[in-house]
Amino acid sequence: MRFTNEAGWDRIARMILGAVVLYLGWSGTVEGGLGDFLKVFGFVPLLTGAVGWCPIYAAFAFRTNSRRSREPAATV
Repeated sequence: MRFTNEAGWDRIARMILGAVVLYLGWSGTVEGGLGDFLKVFGFVPLLTGAVGWCPIYAAFAFRTNSRRSREPAATV
C-alpha cells in the first residue's frame, strides 16, 4: 500500500493488542463502563493494524516503516 506509516511488526502488535482488548471487553472479563469502553476502543488498534496507516502517526509525521519501502523503483 502506498500510504502506510506502520512497519510489519507494528501492525502485528496493534492487531494482537486490539484482539486482546476486544476479548477483555466482550468476554465479560472487564465489566461496567470500562468494559463498554474496551468494546469500542479495541477496534481502533485492530483497524489501524489491518490498514497499516495511523492518523496519529500522520499528524506528527512519525513512521515506523522505512521510507524506501514505499518509494517506487527508479526507472532509467
